[in-house]
Parts: sequence; structure tokens; C-alpha cells
Amino acid sequence: MDKISIIIPVYNVESYLKKCLDSVINQTYSNLEILLVNDGSSDNSGKICDEYALKDSRIRVFHKENGGVSSAKNVGLKNMSGKYVGFADPDDWLEPDMYETLYSELKNNNVPVSAIGYFIEADNKSKPADNLEEIPDGIIPTERMLLYPLKRDSYMGYCGYLWNKLFATESIVKNNIKFNEEINYGEDILFYYTLVTTRKLTGCYINKPLYHYLQRDTAISKTKSSIIRTDILKVYKKVEELLNENGYKDLSFWARGFYCYHAGVIAKNAYQQGDKETLRQMQNEITLHINDYIETNIEFPKKVENMRNILQLNL
Repeated sequence: MDKISIIIPVYNVESYLKKCLDSVINQTYSNLEILLVNDGSSDNSGKICDEYALKDSRIRVFHKENGGVSSAKNVGLKNMSGKYVGFADPDDWLEPDMYETLYSELKNNNVPVSAIGYFIEADNKSKPADNLEEIPDGIIPTERMLLYPLKRDSYMGYCGYLWNKLFATESIVKNNIKFNEEINYGEDILFYYTLVTTRKLTGCYINKPLYHYLQRDTAISKTKSSIIRTDILKVYKKVEELLNENGYKDLSFWARGFYCYHAGVIAKNAYQQGDKETLRQMQNEITLHINDYIETNIEFPKKVENMRNILQLNL
């Protein structure tokens, strides 16, 4: 059994962390290296990490000053020693056979990436993230690996997150791929596209939900801050560049469509907060990318109508 490194960035999650760690240490795949990176937590999260390290020799804890989730994940990358690497968020939890399943499918298909389905946990309800279009069994070619996270409405169960995937560490180390520490919202997506485009990776997908993704109101993805939210716009501009530079220009309109979507989210938040300047900026961005948004949402006319309505908002 090859060693799997699991990187978990930790910041002020004392209410959730034990459930996450219990689900990791009780995996049926036992040859694990669990890297807990405490990113300057001000609650008891760091103490919980140390307590678990005393109980399980597979756990290594790193305490650092707060620098954001990307810097925390980079500490994990720097210190990992497994042949394969996975990621988990400290407020989520895993089914016991998740890494055994990911590893088996990766080895059976002889690919450097495997992905699994997941549950969305919200409002005390658990719902599988379903794919509207089927992802075939077997090896996924690079182009489809790049399309699935961008065509999210059709392939919600695949997504651009890292926590439902297992990667060969060699594919990361060989090109010295790291997280952009200036990005703390959307960093997973940027890492994924940098890795897959530059390494021309193939993969496989198991249509079975084994990861529990908790949607919290206090999570960074729920923030109303335009400054934090605009990180995702930088991400999708970079994704567009990566696609264009690495021979996948025919997919880049999907990245522009996603850019437009997030500009719309920021615009609505700005309108609700009375932020006229940000609203105008985002409306300008939407205008530049509206055709790509329409093209990527042909099957969803109500979404297009909603985006057009955002262009009519006025303060």
C-alpha cells in the first residue's frame, strides 16, 4: 500500500475539527500521513490538533502565523512524503472507505488523478451532488478533465474542488506547482487547472458520494466582502489564460462564462450593500462577457434573464 498524504488547513474550526479528524483517522485505507496546518487559529483548534497527534502517530502538526488558506496548504505540500496526496477541509467529514476507493480506482485505471462524488450538507440536510450528464467509467481525457468543473450545472458531482480527489504527488512536485498565496477564495480551482493543463493529466471518476461538504454561513465562500469575492474573478481570468496557453483555447469561453457568473454575484451583493462603485464595475465586466455567459447557459434561460436583470440594477 502506497502512502497517501492528506493536507488539512485549520483555522478557527474547534466546533467541527474533531468530527473531521475522526473520519480521517478511521479510514479503511490506513497508510496515511495526515498533515494538519494550524494557520494561526485564535480558538482551540491548534490544541485539538496537538491532542490528536498524541493519539495517532500518522498525524503531523504545523503551527504558523495566520497567512490564509493558500499559505497553509503550501506548508502541507512542502512537507508531504506520500506517493499520493489528498486534501480535506476541517469542517467537513469523510466516509470510511473514501481513500480506499479513490486509491483503488486510480491504480486500476493507471491515472494520476481520481475523483469521487460528494454530499452537500446544508440546513441540517444531506443531499448528493448529482450530475445531470453521465461521466463514463474508465479514463477521462485531459479535455474532459478541464470541461467538467467549468460545466458545473451538468457535472456538479465532479466540481473543481480538491477535497474529493486524489493526486499523484509526482505530478505536482515535478512542475513545482503551488497555491497562489495572494488568492484565498477559489485557490482550489486555480491549483487544479494549473496542474491539469501544464501536466496534461488524465483521470477517473467514481459516481459514489463519499465526502461530506458542509456549507457554513461563516465560510469564506459565503462572505459578502467584494474584496474577498474578487479573488474568484482573478482565478477565472487565470484559468482562461491557462487554457489558451496550453492548447485548450476552444474551452476558454467556459471560463469567461464563469467569470461573468461571479461578477453577477458580486454585483448583487454590491447592490444590497449600496456600493455603487462596485456595482458599476461588475456591470461593466458582465457587459464584456455576457455573450460567453449566454453561450454557456443556453439550457438555462432563466439564468440569462437574471443576469440581464442585474445589468439593469441602479443605485
